[in-house]
Amino acid sequence: MQVLQVISLLLDYPKVELLEVVPELRATVRNSALSSAQQQALDGFIVRRTSGDFMDWQSEYDRLFERGRALSLLLFEHVHGESRDRGQAMVDLMQQYQQAGLDIGVKELPDYIPLYLEFLATQGEENAREGLAEVGHILAVLAVRLEQRECDYAELFRSLLELSQVQVDLNDVRAQVEKEKRDDTPKELDKVWEEEMVTFTGNDATSTCPTAQNRPGEGQRRDQYIPLNLDQLSNVKNAADA
Repeated sequence: MQVLQVISLLLDYPKVELLEVVPELRATVRNSALSSAQQQALDGFIVRRTSGDFMDWQSEYDRLFERGRALSLLLFEHVHGESRDRGQAMVDLMQQYQQAGLDIGVKELPDYIPLYLEFLATQGEENAREGLAEVGHILAVLAVRLEQRECDYAELFRSLLELSQVQVDLNDVRAQVEKEKRDDTPKELDKVWEEEMVTFTGNDATSTCPTAQNRPGEGQRRDQYIPLNLDQLSNVKNAADA
């Protein structure tokens, strides 16, 4: 399911190399299993994003996906949070990747959605659909949260939901999201970091003081960013040419 590679690339941090393969990305979308309406929506996203100011795109990406947890691109963040179950789920998913012959770097987190999509793209259409359906509830929540913020990234998640063929009542999800409190405001971000701050004790009185270097600045957190191998760009191009 080559369109998953396209969506994977679009959900990763924007890289200028994308501009070199725009025709191939659009061709893959047109030849995908998406409905005509969703093909147009996804194609429109590609055209808008790649024809606009690239640094503005990168900046918006930072604000959306690397500030707060509501739009985290880490799947298990939405399921397990910081519980111990998350670690075991990551180990299990890593084993699936290894069994499929997908070699990822030691710094890559296996539940990063673009990486998960890259994996599903190699598993055949039926397995890919099942893999998307397993996380369909997460995709639906992310789609609605982005929709609420009037952001066209919602189209990427709506495309994934359509490919999964899972039945989700988005109106129910919208009702749930409407009650949520935004977690990406400066006040809420400070609260999260205060809760996570580690206090060290010892004989040195200064050891109890939090280090300022561990506090995030006004810019976006980048500790969740996991780069993908850009060799897949050529794979998308070859798929489109085939």
